[in-house]
Parts: sequence; structure tokens; C-alpha cells
Amino acid sequence: MNTTHISIQGVNKVFRTADKEVVALRDIQLTIPEGQFVCLLGPSGCGKSTLLNAVAGFSLPTSGTIIANGLPVNEPGPDRGMVFQEYALFPWMTVEQNIGFGLEIKGMPAAEIARRVAQLLDMLGLTDFRQRFPKDLSGGMRQRVAIARVLALDSPIMLMDEPFGALDALTRRNLQDELLRIWSELKKTILFVTHSIEEAIYLADRIIVMTYRPGTVKKDLLIDLPRLRDPSAPEFNALKRELGQLVMEEQQRHHHDEMKMAAVD
Repeated sequence: MNTTHISIQGVNKVFRTADKEVVALRDIQLTIPEGQFVCLLGPSGCGKSTLLNAVAGFSLPTSGTIIANGLPVNEPGPDRGMVFQEYALFPWMTVEQNIGFGLEIKGMPAAEIARRVAQLLDMLGLTDFRQRFPKDLSGGMRQRVAIARVLALDSPIMLMDEPFGALDALTRRNLQDELLRIWSELKKTILFVTHSIEEAIYLADRIIVMTYRPGTVKKDLLIDLPRLRDPSAPEFNALKRELGQLVMEEQQRHHHDEMKMAAVD
């Protein structure tokens, strides 16, 4: 039986300004077992990235507790690797230097860094690009480098904030398949933010649908479809309709709130 890898208990997040406060998250309760692939799904403004940043330790909750790897989350840590949509690569470093940077910071011996980087270059199809700089790579290749850099640290938990959102459809699907292969091989726990219903169904063991602000858990759904999944299959599309309805309800609530605010102004 898998052990709990991430525990989110009673998490609230309030952003305060001089004249108002915004409740971004309200009473989030989630338990994620080791090795599970979980997608956070919902419209813009539902707190997906806020929750991910809280698990990463970048922005602590106003109240409640987050435990990862059995320890309270109070700050970022090497046990939780983060992949952003914007790649976040160092433009003055080559591909292999970017991948090995975190290992250098940890003080790993040069020979071990070279071995680990070579392994990841091969795993992600980057060997022929090892001496290239980020500016010379496509968006898809840059994201491969960003993923390799997180994998280099061997973090048991991977946090991914819409990592394929800016990519074209074909590149996106190729990287989704690549990520599933890596996840299957390395048994990482993945918490993945997306606003794409199809992407969530294609990737996840489990989908958490979040409400529009304040973000709460609207639906916690296990996806019992064999991999690799066929987006044209009837079962896939039945889930797509169910999730589409849930997300649309939240988008309509968002629109209704905006109309009310406009009327007040």
C-alpha cells in the first residue's frame, strides 16, 4: 500500500491589500499517495497555482498545514522539484550546464555530475543539443531541459505549473508521452496544474477540480482508464463531458461575479 506523500489539511490562503482581502483558497483537504499522478484542474482564478506554490514552499498558507515526505512545508526544498511554464533556464549556460547546475550547488563530485547529466540527456533526447544555449532551442526542447534539470536533483515529488501550456499541440502531446514514460520509470509523485480538460484526463491517475475563488475542492475524481489513453475513445469523451460541465459551472460563476462587480462600479 502506498504511503502518503503529500498531505494538505485545512489550508486557507488570503491575500490582503490596503483596502480589501481576497480569499484564494478555503479549507483545502487533500491526501496524495506516493507515486500518484494528480492534476489540479479549473478555470483561471480558482487557486490552482496558489495551491501548487504553497506545496512548493514559495508562498505559505494563511492557515492549515502541508506535509511533504513526512515533514512540514515551511520553505522550498530539494524534495520538491518545480517545473514552470516559462522554462526558467539560465540563458548564459548550455543545455548540459543548465541540467547540472543544481548538482554543482549541492557539491556533487564532477564525475558524478557528468554521469548524471549524460543519463538525463539520453533519457530526454537532448544528447545532440548538449552544447546549445536556450535561445537556440525550440519551446519544446527548452521544456525538456527544464524537466531534466528537476530530474537531476532526484526530487521524489515533481510540481508542474502548466508546463506545456505555451506549446503547440503536437509538441505538447509528445512531451505528455515523454512525461508519462519518465513517471512510469522513476515512480515520482506528480502534482500538475492545467486548465486543459483533455490534458488532465490524458495524464492523471486522479483529477482535482477546483471551484472559482475561493478555491475549494469541487470534485475529486479517480481516472480508471488504461494508458496510453485514446482521446477519441467513448470513455475518454464521457469523462471530458463530465469534467467540462464542472469547469463550465465555475467559469459561469466567475462571469456572473464579474458582471455584478461591473454593475456596482
